[in-house]
Amino acid sequence: RRVHGMGPDFMTDIIQVETSDHARLSLKLSYNWCFSPENAAKSFAIPDFVGDACKTIASRVRGAVAAEFFDSFHRNSARVIRAAVFGLDADGHINDRFIFPTNGLAVTNIDIQSVEPVDQKTRDSLMKSVQMAIEITTKSQEASARHESERKAQEAKGQLERQVIKDKAEAEARRKEYLELEAENEAIEATGTAKAEAKAQAEAAQIECESEVKQARLKAEALAITAEAELAQLQAKQEAEIGYQSKLNRLDLQKAKELAEIESKKFADTVESIGQDTLLSIARAGPEMQAKLLEGLGLKGYLITDGSSPINLFNTAKGMVGGSV
Repeated sequence: RRVHGMGPDFMTDIIQVETSDHARLSLKLSYNWCFSPENAAKSFAIPDFVGDACKTIASRVRGAVAAEFFDSFHRNSARVIRAAVFGLDADGHINDRFIFPTNGLAVTNIDIQSVEPVDQKTRDSLMKSVQMAIEITTKSQEASARHESERKAQEAKGQLERQVIKDKAEAEARRKEYLELEAENEAIEATGTAKAEAKAQAEAAQIECESEVKQARLKAEALAITAEAELAQLQAKQEAEIGYQSKLNRLDLQKAKELAEIESKKFADTVESIGQDTLLSIARAGPEMQAKLLEGLGLKGYLITDGSSPINLFNTAKGMVGGSV
């Protein structure tokens, strides 16, 4: 963050360093920076804070590079430079910033844009080192690829040998199964005819029994149907006879009722036509006279009494029966 939002927040510097084995290198470094808000009053305490910061950082970098061999610095240049500028904490980790106590300027990041040798000898040495590194890397990759290829070839060979052994074992198992099946087939052929005949006889006997059972079942069903039909016919006949007899009885009853009504009416008409005086005379007359009078009136089976004289019903019935005979 910039103070009052003025100016850029990065700066670039080119410095020359020399390793412990006298390899001179030109480093192009770019720094990100900002002023701390807590130290705003000291922000312009140093007029040329950029030049002062670049000199301080360059001194730190030169001191760190001077303690490194060229090959070591070439492989670990970023760590060496960042450790030289930011410093290390108690755990040996690189800090995330470097603050100038004079004006509160904080360097937050370092970008190593280039590392180039200054003299031709060093450039040739660097090129040779790079070529050797490339050659070593290439050979290492080739060796790794060759080792991997040999390993895969050995694995494939081992798998092939295991598969051959497995196939042989499986072929032997199949051959054993074939021999067992062949022996079983021969045994089946030896006993096949007898088994087939016994099976055929058993099947024929089963079919015959099933046929007889089916015939018996059909016969029983036919008898049941016939019996049911006869029963239904008999029941219908009985119901018809009962209906006919019931109708006939009703007709007889109606006829008897009507005859009784006719006789009752006839008797009532006769009594009315005779009159009360005549009936009193008949009641006072003797039995023979009563019978003649009633016969003359066309009345049979009637008995007239005044209610005071006792009647011997047994003698009367006997006389009526005897007279009829």
